[in-house]
Amino acid sequence: MKIRSRVQLRKSTKNKLLNNLVSTFGDEIKKLSDSKFECVKTDEYSIIMVDDRPLLFFTDDDIFPTVSGALEIDLNSKNVFVDSGAVKFVSNGADIMSPGIVKSDPNIKEGDLVIIKEENHGKPLAIGRALVDGSNMVGNSGKAVKSIHYVGDELWNISI
Repeated sequence: MKIRSRVQLRKSTKNKLLNNLVSTFGDEIKKLSDSKFECVKTDEYSIIMVDDRPLLFFTDDDIFPTVSGALEIDLNSKNVFVDSGAVKFVSNGADIMSPGIVKSDPNIKEGDLVIIKEENHGKPLAIGRALVDGSNMVGNSGKAVKSIHYVGDELWNISI
């Protein structure tokens, strides 16, 4: 992944971004408010570096935590939990199938970005886009979440 630009965000832009994230995730995000935010544009992603760690990224017009960000911030909303049998596949970038989902946030709407976590320890494995509402993810058949970013991909391994 090639870096095209790196710019520190203005305080007003940073605060607007944080307010947007607080409305989605709640007060857990506020612990980032004293950190330095930089926008790094690569040939694939626009990433928000928080104190030199890639914790947020843009996908389409949405900003969302990276897997590293979800690990560090420990968010309690927009979560989809998969069983231990699905972990290997999710960690390799596979889309998330409904039969592998054991629990999901009922507030998830189709099209929302979600954090895929493993059920036993609650560790984030991937970030994806919901293909169905959260209340319809468990116990059905077919794909429920399209994987966007996962442990071990280029964004996970980025070094800036």
